[in-house]
Amino acid sequence: MLIAIGIAGLIIDNISFTEKKVIVDAGPLKVTADQQRTIPIPSIAGVIAIVAGAGMIFFGRQART
Repeated sequence: MLIAIGIAGLIIDNISFTEKKVIVDAGPLKVTADQQRTIPIPSIAGVIAIVAGAGMIFFGRQART
């Protein structure tokens, strides 16, 4: 699972989503705005996840024998 997340992190550069934000809340009147947010995913995080997943598989098999 960790290896798959690492590969996905290398393929996908960033995650984008829309957030609704309340600008004015005056009793029954509410004014909202959609705000586009982007979270960058550093490629080093994907590499670290792949290495950690591979290490867990390697050391897990070694511990069984």
